[in-house]
Amino acid sequence: MEVYQVRVFLEVARHLSFTEAADALNLTQPAVSAKIKSLESELGVPLFYRLGRKIQLTEVGQFLLEEGIKLIEVENQLLQKVEEIKQGKFGHLRLGTTGAIAHGWLPDILFTYCKTYPRIQANCQVFDTSEALYRALVNQQIDLGISDVDYAEFSEIGISAIDTIHYNLIVSASHALANQPWVSLRDLIQQPWVLQPAGQPSRMFFEARLQELGLSLASFPQVETIDTLSLMRTYIERGNYIGFASEFEFRSECELGTLVAIPVQEFCLPGNIFLLSLKRVSDSQETIASIHKRRSPDPTPAQKFVNLLQQAKEQSPAREVDKPMPQPAATWMRLRSPSFTLRPTCYQRPEVLSLNIGIQNGTIPTVTAGLIIQRLGLMEHFLPRNGSYSGLQYQIQWRDFSSGAPIVNALADGQLNIGILGDYPLLLSALQSQDPTKHSTRLVSFVAINPDGSCNAVIVPNKSRLQEMQDLRGRIIAVPLSSSAHGMLLRSLNAANLLDDVKIAALSQARVSPFLNFEQPADGYAHFAPFHDIACHRGKFRYLADSCMSQLPAFYGVVVSSEMADHYPEVVVAYLRALAVAQHWYNTTPSAPTLVSQWTQLETAIVHRILNHSTQDAGSCRFLAETQIRSDWLTIHLAEMSGIPGNEEFSTIHLERWIQPEFLQKLSA
Repeated sequence: MEVYQVRVFLEVARHLSFTEAADALNLTQPAVSAKIKSLESELGVPLFYRLGRKIQLTEVGQFLLEEGIKLIEVENQLLQKVEEIKQGKFGHLRLGTTGAIAHGWLPDILFTYCKTYPRIQANCQVFDTSEALYRALVNQQIDLGISDVDYAEFSEIGISAIDTIHYNLIVSASHALANQPWVSLRDLIQQPWVLQPAGQPSRMFFEARLQELGLSLASFPQVETIDTLSLMRTYIERGNYIGFASEFEFRSECELGTLVAIPVQEFCLPGNIFLLSLKRVSDSQETIASIHKRRSPDPTPAQKFVNLLQQAKEQSPAREVDKPMPQPAATWMRLRSPSFTLRPTCYQRPEVLSLNIGIQNGTIPTVTAGLIIQRLGLMEHFLPRNGSYSGLQYQIQWRDFSSGAPIVNALADGQLNIGILGDYPLLLSALQSQDPTKHSTRLVSFVAINPDGSCNAVIVPNKSRLQEMQDLRGRIIAVPLSSSAHGMLLRSLNAANLLDDVKIAALSQARVSPFLNFEQPADGYAHFAPFHDIACHRGKFRYLADSCMSQLPAFYGVVVSSEMADHYPEVVVAYLRALAVAQHWYNTTPSAPTLVSQWTQLETAIVHRILNHSTQDAGSCRFLAETQIRSDWLTIHLAEMSGIPGNEEFSTIHLERWIQPEFLQKLSA
């Protein structure tokens, strides 16, 4: 018996006429008669009996009339449900995730989803390990997965970064570290630690970062591994242990004040939260951007969830919370998430690449190019480790110099791969590059700029009678040779027609005491920031009135060896990424100037005076962080220097061959 046969029967029974039923059903009368005969044949009993031209229902016919209506109602309900499912008004969404995401990130999203689509039944399954989540997805036990672990190794899984997650140290409110604004892992190796089991995302994140930094859990002599967060909380509260966890795992305890989350220098960047989908299940399993852009007219429950995530991402501003770093400007400005893998690691003796980087930690304008990258462990994080670099082991040596001249020489001798230089030594490096007996360099980025040239100055002791540049005639001025201050002094003396009347003496940075009591006997001193700032700030020196007559814009830049640029270009890009993140961190972290002050042992006021921070007026400081190369400034400097007697060779520098901006361009690719 077919449902349609019953529908025809009900129409005949309602009209008690084959003719009227045929009109209502838009059929011919013979077709209606055939349907009724077929139904009677299948049931083995007549449904109508004839009284002349009229028909009446038999007893079975009367029963079928009463019960057949219910069958049609059920059919209508089924068809309606099917249509609702087709339109996404009704259905079932199965999500899978790990504990931290389920308890801290997902609830608000899932609540909004259920309110928006009340007829879709949404279920979330929490998995103990990353492998269990992977198995559930590939076995189609769940429709979508959400994880803070990267599954990019598996081609059958589509991944999209949908949000960020921060990681911190967790201590009790009474712990000695509880009031620290920032801490470093290297300072806490001897402390007792408590960690979650292996396979938990937070533990994987911690160990992956340790490996990048050349550490391991074996470096920490006191480590306890526990099975539950409640037990971990007990260790932290009662045993004075240090824990490591994401922002979601102890959120309520931190809000109540029983536990404290402390930002970690080596985890200054957030990690990613990924949306996972099985590519081969259906066309709904695409990236979040492609699904949202496609806007299917009949989206599935999974597509609706993805669309909701995209809408939330577009509408919500960056989270206004006390984080080490707000939402980054680019997805690569996040910590590389640990990758889940099913394959055992193949251990082999790796090739070693030595990276020797010449920096100037005491020169505040360059701290984002060296000191901050060191402290935050950024270089180790961004170094390439896949493809042709998968078997490579890096040995990073940061060599701190007091000025640029020894960096220029070390680059020319092949002792350094990367160097940070001010404007005049920067051009000296370009000049060295034209010598076939020297190792050549390439300029790949700026670090900081000083548009008015006020970063270099001539200072004299407070008791000196010298007041202006013309008073220097017949005098001795000490300056770090081949420094940016030296270049400024040459330009200024040349502009004042004093180049032959002033003796320039070498000022060794190694002989400058911490209190700027210059041992080199001289009538005045030419220096670069922050050293003349320090000398005047501490009250023993003052500025010469017109100490910088040649007010060219000043700058610091990054030069790399040609060998490094040609053979390891991805390493150069990795360094520039670390530089960009260091600048972003300094600019967006309120406590950054204070930390730099502690690291350099300089007054915070000096740091603020030298390098601009987002909390201050740009006009109140000497330098702005800037990576874009200003070739026009370089051209002006070359023109000025080549016009000074004895420096004509600067006119032979070919900037177009030396500058390589394409490395910076790869950051946004």
